[in-house]
Amino acid sequence: MTHYSELDTPAVLIDLDRAESNLKKAQDAANKAGIALRPHIKTHKLPFFAKKQVELGAVGITVQKLGEAEVMANAGLTDLLLTFNIIGAAKRARLKSLHERVTIRTVADSADCVAGLGETFTDPDRPLGVFVECDTGMGRCGVQTPVAALDLARQISATPGLVFAGLMTYPAAGKYQAAAQWLADAKLIFLEAEVEVPAITTGGTPDIWHMDEAAFAATEYRPGTYIYMDRSQVAAGAARFEDCALTVLATVVSRPTEDRAIIDAGSKALTSDLLGLVGHGHVIEFPEAKVTGLSEEHGTLDVSACATKPNIGDLVRIIPNHCCPVTNLFDQVHLIRGDVLVETMAVAARGRVS
Repeated sequence: MTHYSELDTPAVLIDLDRAESNLKKAQDAANKAGIALRPHIKTHKLPFFAKKQVELGAVGITVQKLGEAEVMANAGLTDLLLTFNIIGAAKRARLKSLHERVTIRTVADSADCVAGLGETFTDPDRPLGVFVECDTGMGRCGVQTPVAALDLARQISATPGLVFAGLMTYPAAGKYQAAAQWLADAKLIFLEAEVEVPAITTGGTPDIWHMDEAAFAATEYRPGTYIYMDRSQVAAGAARFEDCALTVLATVVSRPTEDRAIIDAGSKALTSDLLGLVGHGHVIEFPEAKVTGLSEEHGTLDVSACATKPNIGDLVRIIPNHCCPVTNLFDQVHLIRGDVLVETMAVAARGRVS
């Protein structure tokens, strides 16, 4: 048996017991709420976990980019939702290739996007399902009003190779009630216009335990980070540190001063995302330490508040602020149970961002 401490650093550790517990807890909550679960694989980027999610009861998976979709389809996943505007002939050709061999649907938030899809998808006997993306408060992509959603749905339905699949949103964290009300208002407008809404898909790990409140307006929930959880989700109240399955294993390589330690995990191992937090992660072995700075290969720890301070050569495990970017920084992750290495696994969809 190999103890995780024998691994070279920096390295990503995935605690299987915690990850599996997080998956089951979310699926159980979705079942209780009467809402379908369609997990987002952008967090783990691993067919291994995508298949586990489906085995537990997920109706399919969510991907953010075509590259992720291609990896998952090649691995045998057959029901995919691509939640990103597909713009340009080259990307549409890749989407069409996927559409010919798996069930894949996408989103649009503009007439331009729909028109482009209509140029590539022309077979009314095998239409592409397209959701209208709705901005319910996130301030990113999405139509701005329910009326605009209805107008775009009509354009989709009027395009021979497309079919209106429903409404899709990614709510702002903590704004799940406002998002649900936006969707409920949209449902009423569609009902009055006698336009059927086949499905309504929403998501977000920060509010995952409010799925029951989202279910009055939505039919499907798309969490991603929930499999690993991270420091930002702890701050949001969605998890405890004890639930966090992903850690970055690092080595203390220098102690220049009494109050400063340097580790071999910088911005290329720990995301520089702050997400409103102070510091760049939670150090499990030295919880009073603060990760105060990241350069490319160095991480700076302020250990002034630590009763016991780290020594050169000590290993530390860091729960990052945001686990999703960390996955994309490493070629492989190390699956552990307890302290024992179970398997080292290539991150299959790493770097598939186009």
